[in-house]
Amino acid sequence: MRTIWWREIIRFFRQRSRLLSAIAQPLLFWILIGSGLNESFKPTGTSNQQAYTEYFYPGIVVLVLLFTAIFATISVVNERREGFLQNVLVAPVPRWSIVLGQTLGGITLALIQGVLLLGIAPIIGIKVGLISILTTIGVMILIAFSFTNLGLLIAWRMDSTQGFHAIMSLILMPIWLLSGAIFPLAGTPSWLAWVMKLNPITYGLAAFRHSLYLDSHITFTELPTLMISILVCIVFSLLTYTGAVLTASTQQL
Repeated sequence: MRTIWWREIIRFFRQRSRLLSAIAQPLLFWILIGSGLNESFKPTGTSNQQAYTEYFYPGIVVLVLLFTAIFATISVVNERREGFLQNVLVAPVPRWSIVLGQTLGGITLALIQGVLLLGIAPIIGIKVGLISILTTIGVMILIAFSFTNLGLLIAWRMDSTQGFHAIMSLILMPIWLLSGAIFPLAGTPSWLAWVMKLNPITYGLAAFRHSLYLDSHITFTELPTLMISILVCIVFSLLTYTGAVLTASTQQL
């Protein structure tokens, strides 16, 4: 488990362009869209008057977590082709340990980039203290854990990186767009509101918003509560991890 985890970290830091692209593209997205809508779009459902750039910021951090966590698992496809996975699977270690090592690698990479982006929060006027920082990091770990395992669940079944990219791009962007990252749940049509309520990212993002503003005493009346959001994240994490372990245990290499 430790070897697999460390292998992911070393690979990441040897490919520095991954760090740059994973952060630069969402930041550019945040600056352009946030600036464009800052004067014309006023979010509702909060106890303070947020600028749109501030509202959009948590969604960008969650996007970085999702992209990093899920696309870290593309190494499974490459390692199957290179024969590394076959060597790992003949070792006397349980499959859950192998999956956990891969998961910890994805969590670590996502957390590194997410924490770097948290440094922007004070710049845009979000007051963060120790409680909010620790709670927010805990939520980030939950989000990264669940979506690394979702990526593993799919990667173990894929034969090519092109196929993996195609499927994950098809899944990832729509569920992020329908999480409340760009527009709030309040005011959406009833059918769209139900879709957003069934989206697990909605609860991950809600937990992130709540935890980020714990020290500011700002409330989000239209969002699920912090406890409900965390509970949904935990259940989703357990489901995706179980699915990844079962897939790894039954999939033929």
